[in-house]
Amino acid sequence: MSTTVTKARQSSRTGTDRDRSPGQPPASAPSGRARRLTAAGAVRRALTGSTTLLWAAIVVVPVYWLVVTSLRTRADFTADSPLALPGHPTLDNYRTVLAGDFTTYLLNSVIVTVATVALTLAVALMAAFAIVRGAGSRLSRLSFRLFLLGLAIPLQAVIIPVYLLIIRMQLYDSLLAIVLPSAAFALPITVMILVSFLRDVPRSLFEAMIVDGATDWRMLFSLAAPLARPALMTVAVYDGLQVWNGFLFPLILTQSGDKAVLPLALTLYRGQFGIDVPATMAAVVLSTLPMLALFILARRQLVAGLTAGFSK
Repeated sequence: MSTTVTKARQSSRTGTDRDRSPGQPPASAPSGRARRLTAAGAVRRALTGSTTLLWAAIVVVPVYWLVVTSLRTRADFTADSPLALPGHPTLDNYRTVLAGDFTTYLLNSVIVTVATVALTLAVALMAAFAIVRGAGSRLSRLSFRLFLLGLAIPLQAVIIPVYLLIIRMQLYDSLLAIVLPSAAFALPITVMILVSFLRDVPRSLFEAMIVDGATDWRMLFSLAAPLARPALMTVAVYDGLQVWNGFLFPLILTQSGDKAVLPLALTLYRGQFGIDVPATMAAVVLSTLPMLALFILARRQLVAGLTAGFSK
């Protein structure tokens, strides 16, 4: 019986080999095209991995240098290698920064950022709701195009008119002088994101609330605002980062030391013969901690807002 099975298998293999054309490779051996595709995939994966590692190095190395430098003394900063670990790490730079007016600068930055983000979100949400509710009307289209036009206006090009307006409004050298222009320049991108998000809300929900007798303000606060929470979190984090790191408005529109914010205050860490680099790096590390904590706490809402609202 085993002899019969062996002959059947040999005849089956013989039939398969007989059906194959003379120049065709065996079925078990991969073709040249398959080998080329496999080699191309391996090269592509290697290039992708190398690019990712290079990008990670570009991002990580400056952060590493920043933290390491903040732990050095001024003597070690000039003597040691820039990327070497500090031989005698110290927290004196942080003590020096905290012993000065850093808390005042931090409080000013918090006030300016919170006020700007709150004002921007309030105005942008109402504007986006009005644009979406009035979709199709000429006024709605014109309003949306005006907001989009604001994206094409660079901040540096209008700093002189903004300066003159702040002088005429008698707001120069105040925190409000930073809040108002910052909110104005944050509105275009905020309105664009909120409009794209609210357009995906089914119109039947608005119509159902209208049938129940709801006013526009009721629909705004009871329907639009809760549904747009991911988008609101996204623009809040984005606008907060822009305002927190803003330098031009505080530089031009304020002059008193008690009105300085953190980005402007970092230029004050200089002595008679140069800049105290380790103390400056310590101040930079401390100034990034609030925004880093906000980003960590709101990362889920941030990702949800970035991926939602653009399905149409």
